[in-house]
Amino acid sequence: MATVAAVVVSRLYDAGRLDGALALGGTGGTSIATRAFRELPLGVPKIVVSTAASGNTADFVGETDLVLMPSVVDIAGLNRISTRILANAAAAMADLVSAAPLPVDESPRPVVAASMFGVTTPCITRARARLETLGYEVLVFHMTGTGGRTLESLAAQGLLAGVLDATTTELADELVGGIFSAGPDRLSAAGKAGLPQVVSVGALDMVNFGPMDTVPDQFKDRNLYVHNPITTLMRTTAAENTELGTRLARRLNAATGPTSLFLPLRGVSAIDVDGAPFRDEAADHALFSAIHDGLDTQRVELVEMDTDINDDRFADAMADRLHQLITKE
Repeated sequence: MATVAAVVVSRLYDAGRLDGALALGGTGGTSIATRAFRELPLGVPKIVVSTAASGNTADFVGETDLVLMPSVVDIAGLNRISTRILANAAAAMADLVSAAPLPVDESPRPVVAASMFGVTTPCITRARARLETLGYEVLVFHMTGTGGRTLESLAAQGLLAGVLDATTTELADELVGGIFSAGPDRLSAAGKAGLPQVVSVGALDMVNFGPMDTVPDQFKDRNLYVHNPITTLMRTTAAENTELGTRLARRLNAATGPTSLFLPLRGVSAIDVDGAPFRDEAADHALFSAIHDGLDTQRVELVEMDTDINDDRFADAMADRLHQLITKE
């Protein structure tokens, strides 16, 4: 049924008969509606009022701009709460579809994607500014699993001119079992598509979990850091970094387009610098050594800099190199 609904919605949109999509339901209805609405392009308003609009909703939303609105009460008849919620949803959709269209950019800039995390924000902020001065539009994605999958999807669809993949932290969650894994295909799409890419090892010093009391028992004695009330970070070990370096090198070796890997030798995140809680030179050395051992430097350019990842010089160098790879200067 979900597949049929997706086909119907897509055909209505293609025929110009659909400006927005609104649905309501429990888990079954939400599954059908969200499957259908995910076929619509980004920017088309899509709202589902759902009893399942809490907890882990990743399977419903995917890598789209779909909005889940909590129904609060069950979808089983009208009452003083459900009528207010449904009226709000209808009003929101009416406003969305009647909003004035944005002006069209008559001189579109080449689009590049960049990967960021809280602990690599200074790096990407600087690199984004540099790329914008060079004439690019920069889409920045937060590496929480969904962000990485979205970046990969855009690269696979041919919608990007290049990728500044400075923050590959999702590989650590994939390896160790954190909550922000982007799956086994992370760091693959740009290479398969032959896109120019500049990659780094941002935030590979950490695995992500929820609040401290959700950290699995086998990790309770590890180096843990409370990033905020809902996120606890765990420092990766030398053994884990060896495997991460091996995996990263293997995926970059498979790239069919121009690829550069930048290594910040003085720290891979804001809390992996001298005096910070995740500074572990042995673990970083294990990461760098595995990359040295596994990377085919005949195919992938390796650049090492005696800075940490958030140093302005490191960010500028990555941005400038991506521009050179795109323009073939």
